[in-house]
Amino acid sequence: MMMTYDHWSFLLYYFLGIYVGDGMVIHYTGAAGQEIVTGTFVNENFSISSSPWRNSSPVCERCGDDQSRQNGVITSCLDCFLAGFNLCLFRYSVTPAFFVAQARGGTCTLAVSDPPEVILYRARYLLGNNGFGTYSLFNNNCEDFAMYCKTGLLVDTSSSGATGSGQISSLAAAITVVASSSLGFLATGGGGLVVAGAMYSISRYLSDISIRWDVIRIPVETLVAQLRMGNPGAAS
Repeated sequence: MMMTYDHWSFLLYYFLGIYVGDGMVIHYTGAAGQEIVTGTFVNENFSISSSPWRNSSPVCERCGDDQSRQNGVITSCLDCFLAGFNLCLFRYSVTPAFFVAQARGGTCTLAVSDPPEVILYRARYLLGNNGFGTYSLFNNNCEDFAMYCKTGLLVDTSSSGATGSGQISSLAAAITVVASSSLGFLATGGGGLVVAGAMYSISRYLSDISIRWDVIRIPVETLVAQLRMGNPGAAS
């Protein structure tokens, strides 16, 4: 049975990628210094996360490469990918009630996952062409990559400039609530907390990749071709 896993810590950010079998993961990562450490996500048979920390050994016997020097779409063994973190479940096709009940973003989505063979094809095609654009924590990160492989959905950054990442969207929602509170737009006390919680949940819900208006479904071959032509709307 295919399942979606994630691995996380209690830091700032966790990472996602695609498990392709035989203990190997395809994931999307930035160069050293571009990622904020926090944890890892993996979808069994197809969606894992990019590891926040590399193995202490510079060259992994299983991977055969210096993981600390790689960036873009790469493949790693599961041990290097997890880097000592735990593995948890990332859910697809959840109900709105379940989605809103999650305090932290980037742990589930309303979007429906595609069949395993489609997911694997996208991940391997992007790996073979190193084709997911320029890494950006806030606009084009490992969650965007894993979500695209799983669903074929991508945020059109040329129209919105935003990411499809649930983690980044949750951060933006939290900042908005805090700013509203500090400016006096929210009442203090229990009532204010209820309103703040509702604002946060609604903002997260409207930012889900299955709900937002600026999402496109794009074949992986078209995505790679557009990136080669320098189309900033494909991934940036």
